[in-house]
Amino acid sequence: MTDVFLISFIFLAAGVFAVPIAARLGLGSVLGYLIAGIAISPLLSALSVDVVAVQHFAEFGVVMMLFLVGLELEPPVLWSMRGRLLGLGGGQVMLSAAALAGVAYLFDFPWQTALTIGLILALSSTAIVLQTLNEKGLMRSDGGQASFSVLLFQDIAVIPILAFLPLLALPVVGLPTDAHTPHDGAHAVGTEGSHGPTLSLVDGLVGWHAGLVTLGAIIAVLVGGSVLTRPLFRLVAAAQLRELFTAAALLIVISIALLMSLVGLSPALGTFLAGVVLANSEYRHELEADIDPFRGLLLGLFFITVGAGINFSLLSENFGMVLALSIGVMTLKATVLLVLARLFGVAGTDKWLFGLGLSQAGEFGFVLLSFALASEVLPAETASLLQLVIALTMLATPGLFILYDRVVAKRGSDEQEREADEIDTKSSVIVAGCGRMGAIIQNMVDTAGFDTTVIDYNSGQLEAMRKIGFRVFFGDATRPDLLSAAGIATAKVVIVAIDGKEQITNLTRYIVQNYPRVHVIARAVDRSHVYELWGVGCRDIIRETYDSSLRITRSAYEALGIPREKAERVVRELEAMDRRVLREVAEHVKPGVIWHQNEELIEALNKVRGPWTEEAKVRVEEILQER
Repeated sequence: MTDVFLISFIFLAAGVFAVPIAARLGLGSVLGYLIAGIAISPLLSALSVDVVAVQHFAEFGVVMMLFLVGLELEPPVLWSMRGRLLGLGGGQVMLSAAALAGVAYLFDFPWQTALTIGLILALSSTAIVLQTLNEKGLMRSDGGQASFSVLLFQDIAVIPILAFLPLLALPVVGLPTDAHTPHDGAHAVGTEGSHGPTLSLVDGLVGWHAGLVTLGAIIAVLVGGSVLTRPLFRLVAAAQLRELFTAAALLIVISIALLMSLVGLSPALGTFLAGVVLANSEYRHELEADIDPFRGLLLGLFFITVGAGINFSLLSENFGMVLALSIGVMTLKATVLLVLARLFGVAGTDKWLFGLGLSQAGEFGFVLLSFALASEVLPAETASLLQLVIALTMLATPGLFILYDRVVAKRGSDEQEREADEIDTKSSVIVAGCGRMGAIIQNMVDTAGFDTTVIDYNSGQLEAMRKIGFRVFFGDATRPDLLSAAGIATAKVVIVAIDGKEQITNLTRYIVQNYPRVHVIARAVDRSHVYELWGVGCRDIIRETYDSSLRITRSAYEALGIPREKAERVVRELEAMDRRVLREVAEHVKPGVIWHQNEELIEALNKVRGPWTEEAKVRVEEILQER
């Protein structure tokens, strides 16, 4: 028992200390975990810790992550992705595998071995890429969605690849008796046959029988997710024990993963499908809250094992070769990805996010390597070198995301790489930004009979809107030439709904200073942003969460027994008073001075806050006592 505590302490301490330091340095949590693994590698070796066994356990974090991803995707959304799923995903796997196999064949590998190498290295790291995209808020971008489509297809492709590899087996002569066992420190992850006999529902069945059992398992996941989960959670809720919800959530994920393993399918794929089925469930948010902490811990542990499992003695002996192979693999895959991005309309910075982010080999490569060894498709020496290549490319990936953040994104290559659309119409209303706010605004203004011109640089969002009949244009709304082409000189209203405080403020400042006749309505991220926008001259400012907060407050009043009419009156009264105070305080805004560093503004805020609270309480009491 002491050994378990000691090993747990080492892994947890490594993550707790390394990740905050990496985050402070701007390196991201994934690179922090990888560095932590490298740092504790000598200690784990001295204690004879089986890193591969720990990695088997930690890989369940990937399964949980895909379950949570599925919860975010309703079935219609997944169906709408079918083009990119098959086109981008299928194209990436086939072209990358073919290119890598071709290079391996040039180095005198038999074609069967070369093809195996190509298939193994064609896959990317679902764990690192999705974790990093979510951390950086890039999952919803065009490049993030394209990356997710490819990763999802790769997870599906693992199944036929596992079935195909034994057909490539070569007669191996003179291999040592332990040739099927990876060297110390290797990353042989989750493969049949690597840990003795395993349970299976399809072993010994003829092809079509096994196919029926597999299909039945998938149907069981889909039906069970939509039919059985509600009664289960109602039963759990009756006990009124919070920990039972967590146990039930884990039971769902583990049971699906077990069923998929028993029929030889990817557990990650099964839990993803279950997540999609449960995306409309009333228990969706409960499941997310219960699963997410386990997902984060296990993924962190997985990344630590990747760093800890690097065989540094073998790496030092073959450093030049391994480094050259790693760079070559990432360069070749990135080239394929960039070509596909161009073919499928992923432009600019999204294109580079897509190409750089998926250029590594992935954790499923470890699975396929071990399976290829067991099936006598690869010699042990080749597998050992490929394990190092996979590990190094995964280790380099966080650095590529940093490169994207600090170089590619800052240069704004999205606008440079793709020509802005030629705006051939002028409207009375210009909507800058077509995200979660801009799309709703444009739809409602257009429905009321007012012509609108929408400008945004999210090509995926614009293409979706074009398909349903909206008139939208690709381009950076902060560029003066595009605003001029859109007819800002004759427009009556400009609605600034783009993302980012700084971009909103800069665009609003430009319009107010150069087109004072135009009425500007600006989206404010929060209250402090209101002060900034007021300071640049905007007088029609809408906080993006303010109206939602008012509606929630009104609902809370009603739930507390206040009649609906009085609840609405109280909310309107408090809103009017809040706006009045906001105007009084905003008069002390100084352009270029951050609001909390403006002593006059802080003094004015403190001066009105007390009287406002007392006045508000009196006014609310008066409304509630009225008959």
